[in-house]
Amino acid sequence: MSNKIITVDGVPTLQVEDPKSLNEYTLIDVRRTDEFNAELGHISGAKLATLGEELNSYLSQADKNKKILFICRSGMRSANATLAAQALGFKEVYNMQGGMMGWNNNNFPITRD
Repeated sequence: MSNKIITVDGVPTLQVEDPKSLNEYTLIDVRRTDEFNAELGHISGAKLATLGEELNSYLSQADKNKKILFICRSGMRSANATLAAQALGFKEVYNMQGGMMGWNNNNFPITRD
């Protein structure tokens, strides 16, 4: 099983089928702090950078050549983050299809701090 990159409404989107293969990506969760450790949890190793000022600050310092996978609850906010990163010149940025809801539906491992 491998992950597939598709385009959804103009947004490069990663369909995760093998969670172990995500180690080539920097995982950025754009949800709020209270969501990060709530019921859906988060992916181990993901960095929290809430959509808005926190994410903007992160992107202003990040390496534009790194592969970044943006994550949120359902895929909407992370799609916006992906487009924002592209507009700033990032080359390999992706939205995680289905967000943490999809991740949990696939029974992939989660963590809570």
